[in-house]
Amino acid sequence: MARIFTEEGLKKLHAELDERKIKMRQTIADAIKEAKEQGDLSENAEYSEAKRQQNENETRIAELEGMLKDSVVATKQKSSSSVGIGSRLTVKVSGKEMNFEIVGSNEVDPAVGKISNESPLGKEFIGKQKGDTVEVTTPAGKMKYDILSIA
Repeated sequence: MARIFTEEGLKKLHAELDERKIKMRQTIADAIKEAKEQGDLSENAEYSEAKRQQNENETRIAELEGMLKDSVVATKQKSSSSVGIGSRLTVKVSGKEMNFEIVGSNEVDPAVGKISNESPLGKEFIGKQKGDTVEVTTPAGKMKYDILSIA
């Protein structure tokens, strides 16, 4: 199954992969070497911790490589007349303006307004245009989002 990313999200994944493969691997290898030089490994907490970090790092590298292998970059829309992946939109809900960016499910960060194209709200926004109203049922009840702008 293809994983959808914005160009920015894909760059971040590549950067994390490079960081883990180059810098973190070396740092962990140095820590393991240092711990081995201390002698008895059976009761060496530093060695055990370094091996745990190595395992964690290698697991994450494998995850990142799998994500990148199956990744698809969301194509930028030529016009910003309708909402798609990569769109930034301003909406009005309950009298307040909010900003959202529609991203692939692996880039979600609600704290900064990045919502998934697969989320209930994201699904409703896809294909809509400036001036449209989107109604979504949330745990707090039905919410109406008026789309003010799309970029």
